[in-house]
Amino acid sequence: MRLNTKRFISGILIVSFFIYSIVIYTVGTRVDKGEKFVTDQAKKGKLLFQKKTCIACHQIYGLGGFMGPDLTNEISAVGKGPLFAKAFLMAGSERMPNYHFTETEIEELLAFLTYADKTGVSPVKKFEINYDGTVNWKGKDEKRD
Repeated sequence: MRLNTKRFISGILIVSFFIYSIVIYTVGTRVDKGEKFVTDQAKKGKLLFQKKTCIACHQIYGLGGFMGPDLTNEISAVGKGPLFAKAFLMAGSERMPNYHFTETEIEELLAFLTYADKTGVSPVKKFEINYDGTVNWKGKDEKRD
């Protein structure tokens, strides 16, 4: 190849790299991280969740304690939902103390749990990448999407 051809190809590759980088940096970062689900009530619920140190026993997004269940998707879980969560918040259980939450505090906590439900999935589904590049889903008790 001639020197001018090599320079031309190198120039196209460099320009393409910069254009691709700019597109990824600007367009690729416009992912909604839950801003449309955040309400003042959900913010107050998060503060209450932190104040009562619920994270010591429960997990959100897979992080936290292991005594209670992961609450990330409790609001949308089959057989559960807002009424199920409200019952636990009102009365507690054998393992969860009754914090004597007011109706307002319960609504705030439910708003926070709804926010967590809409912005995350936990536990994260596990995948196995095979030697040929295909992917197998590993899981027994969850349906495939």
